[in-house]
Amino acid sequence: MKHGRYPFILSFLALPVGLYAWLVILPFAQAFQISLTDWSGSSNSFNYIGFDNYVNLFKDERFVLPALRHTGIILVVLPVVTIALGLFFAFMLNLGGRSRQGRIEGVAGSKFHKVVYFFPQVLSVAIVGILWKQVYAPENFGGLITGTLGAIGLPTPVNGFLADKRFVLAAVIGVLVWSAVGFYLVFFSSAMASIPRDIYEAAIIDGAGRFQMFFKITLPLLWDSVQTAWIYLSIVALDVFVLVYLMTPEQGGPDTASEVVGGVIWKYAFKHGEQAFASAIGVVLFFAALSLAVVSLRFGRREQIEY
Repeated sequence: MKHGRYPFILSFLALPVGLYAWLVILPFAQAFQISLTDWSGSSNSFNYIGFDNYVNLFKDERFVLPALRHTGIILVVLPVVTIALGLFFAFMLNLGGRSRQGRIEGVAGSKFHKVVYFFPQVLSVAIVGILWKQVYAPENFGGLITGTLGAIGLPTPVNGFLADKRFVLAAVIGVLVWSAVGFYLVFFSSAMASIPRDIYEAAIIDGAGRFQMFFKITLPLLWDSVQTAWIYLSIVALDVFVLVYLMTPEQGGPDTASEVVGGVIWKYAFKHGEQAFASAIGVVLFFAALSLAVVSLRFGRREQIEY
């Protein structure tokens, strides 16, 4: 077995690695090649123009710069808020109940609450977008939020939250958090289940409160899970175009107030006929996501705690 192990291993790896190279690596390489041309996407001819598309990328004040700014905001807000809420709800559902005879318990009905929080995960993005588009609609179109605010005498945007430049980006981020927090609640709850209850019971005996147990015990022991959640949510933040496309006017409006990088790629590729420029944006987005993952793994590393 030792004599022929390398040919044996390679025989199993050849097909999946070949498929991965063909279906993943090759399209990435082709996208980079296209980004160095002036190809429109509708002709057989093109010219190589070097890095002109990358230079012009940061000169586009109409779409690219607002999209970078909005994507950066989502990249900061979405992971922070989602992870904070996921950790809080998971801690309360698992360890937020009363202590009985030195044993700590979760709140009553925690299993039911987990199902309710997880429910948005079973909905497709299309359903979520259409549902919340109606929730944010103007009062005269049956908008739930505007109708409620109007009923209690509070001012509301005349055309709804999604048609108002002041609120549209916050409205989209709110939907992203709503749709993601249930998954990370369950994710963190599963991680908390692996922490021995003896640690919490010893902390109670020593007089520790919930606040101290969370920051001194739970958070350090869940750091690897938090790091993983941060990377996944950062990738989600870079890929929010579908929700923006479904919910907002002009697929990023009004007046580019909710424009994101994915939307700019779609508009240049399929509306403006500039496939090469869209490919350049896609290449930049790919390296941004890759760099973000590497940085998060490198600087978020901590010494592993054993228990």
